[in-house]
Amino acid sequence: MRSPDGRADGARDLLIAVDIGGTFTDITLQDAATGEAWTAKTPSTPRDPSEAFITGVTLALAQAGRQAAEIGRVLHGTTVATNLILEGKTAPTALLTTQGFRHVLEIGRADLPRRDNLWSWVKPKRPVAPGMVFEIPGRIGADGAELQPLDEAAVRAATEAAVAAGATAIAVCFLHSFTNPAHERRALALVRALAPGLAITASCDVLPVVREYERSMATVLNAAVMPAVTTYVQRLEQRLAAAGIAAPLLLMKSNGGVAGAASIRQAPAQTALSGPAAGVVGALAMARAAGVADIITVDIGGTSADICCIAGGQVGLTQTGRVGPWPLPLPMLDMVTIGAGGGSIARIEGGALTVGPQSAGAEPGPACYGRGGAEPTVTDAHLVLGHLTPSLLDGRMTLDRALAVAAVQRIAAPLGLSLAAAARGILAIADNNMVGAIRVVSVERGHDPRGFALVPFGGAGPLHGCALAALLGMTRVLVPPAPGVLCAQGLLAADLKAEFSRTVALPLARAEPARLLAGFETLEAEAAAWFAAEAMPPADRSTQRVALMRYEEQGHELAVPFVADLADLAAGFAAAHQALYGFTLDGIGMEIVTLRLEARGRLPAPAMPRPGQGTAAEARLGLQPMHLPAGEVAAPVYQRARLGRGARVTGPAILVQLDATTLVPPGWDAEVLASGALLLTLQAVGRAAD
Repeated sequence: MRSPDGRADGARDLLIAVDIGGTFTDITLQDAATGEAWTAKTPSTPRDPSEAFITGVTLALAQAGRQAAEIGRVLHGTTVATNLILEGKTAPTALLTTQGFRHVLEIGRADLPRRDNLWSWVKPKRPVAPGMVFEIPGRIGADGAELQPLDEAAVRAATEAAVAAGATAIAVCFLHSFTNPAHERRALALVRALAPGLAITASCDVLPVVREYERSMATVLNAAVMPAVTTYVQRLEQRLAAAGIAAPLLLMKSNGGVAGAASIRQAPAQTALSGPAAGVVGALAMARAAGVADIITVDIGGTSADICCIAGGQVGLTQTGRVGPWPLPLPMLDMVTIGAGGGSIARIEGGALTVGPQSAGAEPGPACYGRGGAEPTVTDAHLVLGHLTPSLLDGRMTLDRALAVAAVQRIAAPLGLSLAAAARGILAIADNNMVGAIRVVSVERGHDPRGFALVPFGGAGPLHGCALAALLGMTRVLVPPAPGVLCAQGLLAADLKAEFSRTVALPLARAEPARLLAGFETLEAEAAAWFAAEAMPPADRSTQRVALMRYEEQGHELAVPFVADLADLAAGFAAAHQALYGFTLDGIGMEIVTLRLEARGRLPAPAMPRPGQGTAAEARLGLQPMHLPAGEVAAPVYQRARLGRGARVTGPAILVQLDATTLVPPGWDAEVLASGALLLTLQAVGRAAD
């Protein structure tokens, strides 16, 4: 069997990564042996994302002058599952649940979404209507004992009724199945026998942990996206085969790791934040190469901004994530996403200027794209102010400034503002929206952003980096070598990764180390089976034991590295609670709620490309008018690819490259580091050492 890196014969040294975003599909092709890399961008094709996927692969191969047969690993970050959930286009799904729990999805939780108003919030429509929820007699107790046998006739009747009602997917979630999955396993077998063509999933295979509502929701969403994701993955594999690419397909998961196509078909909900997770992995690898440990990443694309805080070089996992209005408590990188990007539309509502979350997307896109869009967007504002040159993608895409001016004028005229003032207002509102989200992942997590470096990426990220940093009191901005395709490059730096969990719900005072160790041994057996299915060599396997703990009667847990010495485990939890909340609760008992095993399979890391020797003078392309608050100036434009190690640029300046444009405002200096990253610092602070 071929190893996960695809090198069956040692000749397949090319790695290719594809990240499909709302506006563009980004591709990175890299020679794993030399580190030489080629990047490509192509407009996304929302109707069939696989079209842009294979188009981008073809472009990258042509640019490199290489052959499809040389590719040894294909990595992909996808938003297919996310978009299905957000757009309400999931498959008709039925839920089989324990008798008496028919309304678990309708009841949900008593809390309101963070940003919604108590008096205007309307509970969103559930992904499964009550009429498609079927109660099944049978009961497993909290200790795993069978209290009532499973009613197999009821399972058969429910399956037939669900199929008759048009269901193409069935989710099975029974009470306490995380302690004993026997009833769910039997129900799955019965459903498969009656309806073999349906997409079927059970909570014991998706999220075998406590909390009935969240577990039911995760299982339902996994089943609901399974038909479309399975079809999409199969189409990708067919297109790859037709293109002569025999390498295995690995897909990014929300936890920052990748897994094979077979694993993703069984648990497609794990890809819900696939693309953003890849960007965080890429930013972390880039920051390590630059010698920076504390970073805040902000990935600004055409539609959204994804933000993550990484302290001490470690990115945290959360199980309180959401996709749209729904909780999705699968392990995922701790990120915040808001509707802010280059395509965010500016409008006047109630006499006030608003920006986003509505987006022009890829079709028709910002007005300046000339594809029929007329409403002003963030990208149009940048073009009006002279932050962008008239062309993108190395000249393959031309921006129409006249159309951008006409669009922004729709904001300027009603508000009585000059064109430049209206454009600056659009950008200021977009920036402040993102600053609020950055504070959520930093200040509200107990971190002072002033001690971090901001890492902006995505097609629009480097245009906003310094403005965001200034609003937060940050003095360093680290721009990756290829910011517009960092999500694709992050795929190249990712390892295989999976989590295996079981709820134990034990007071720490009554916990027995032997029982906890036995629980981890069971999880390790599951991890070993997963490693084997992914063809991961034993030498490249590693696992980490984690305990999810809380004070008694708390409603949330903290992840603590597990140690068998329970006194040390208690001390670790107290330290984590103190760091996050600023206090501990003396005299209150602790609980171990869930055991989690984090499994990682190390994939060969490609060599890192290095910058050349070009100077700023050699990279200068010319001058471009730029509108500053103090007036218009002639700002120099530089070709970033020609800037070698140590090259310095003083703002105001514009740095252009295939995948993004970097804006260096007045008062900032930029320096190319040995890693190829661009370090921007406030002139008053001085330049940081390489």
